[in-house]
Amino acid sequence: MEWWGRIGARVLLGLLWLVHWLPLGAQAALGRGLGALLHTFARRRRRIALRNLALCFPDWPPEKRAAVAREHFGWLGRSLIERGLIWYAPARRLKRLIRVEGQVDFAEKHAGPVMWLVPHFMALDVAGMATQLFQGRRVASIYQRQSNPVFDARMRDGRLRFGNAEIFSRHEKALPLVRAIKRGAVFFNLPDMDFGRKEAAFVPFFGVPAATLLAPARMSAGLGLTVQPVIAEMLPGGQGYRVRFLPPWTNFPGKEDEVAATRRINAFIESEIQRLPAQYLWVHRRFKTRPPGEAKLY
Repeated sequence: MEWWGRIGARVLLGLLWLVHWLPLGAQAALGRGLGALLHTFARRRRRIALRNLALCFPDWPPEKRAAVAREHFGWLGRSLIERGLIWYAPARRLKRLIRVEGQVDFAEKHAGPVMWLVPHFMALDVAGMATQLFQGRRVASIYQRQSNPVFDARMRDGRLRFGNAEIFSRHEKALPLVRAIKRGAVFFNLPDMDFGRKEAAFVPFFGVPAATLLAPARMSAGLGLTVQPVIAEMLPGGQGYRVRFLPPWTNFPGKEDEVAATRRINAFIESEIQRLPAQYLWVHRRFKTRPPGEAKLY
């Protein structure tokens, strides 16, 4: 019943639009409440989060992993509720709520092509807004097309609403993205999801072989992209968000082969997860694809 899905999506988007007018502290409280409900009733996602934490942090006691998973669902609920703020709030409000730190203007001043390396933390969409609001170069990125066409259109419109970004579906060929980079756009790249074996290698992630796309290393080498990591963080209550533009990497990928360079990316993401363990996207089946002959982990 596709029509029912469209109606439901419009109702949910209408609620997000209404909620986005509330102070951020009130939205955060609603988000934490939603997260508590999801932790209780979204049992499959809770099991995935706990399994991921057990694989990545086997030395943690079960009680600690359970506590981190519970906290994670609080941040997850916030990210869902506050999506309306990201999609609908005016630029001046977002600029008040987003704190940017580090070399924010590196891409704008750098003469060559740049790749922002942005792992999947809960404030990922905030990072996308920060790259559009606090620097002057055009942004290009890839997105996963949503199965619901209403949500898909809203997500695209929300991410493109300031007019200095373009996004390409993961199902499209890479040529339009490459052309955008060659025209001067900065590549906003999300390197840490499992999309299967195609164009990927099994690279350790917290010591567990994980199907990891080789494209960041390949594109950096092939297009001469300078890599600058960007990490977005949700702050407690109504305090807003922090987006850190970290120092650009030198000599990447250098003389390393693409697998070794990809391992360097995973190692960086691991170090950032250690800083913010509850805000990483643990409900994604990061280890879904297994090497030939290895048993499933979920």
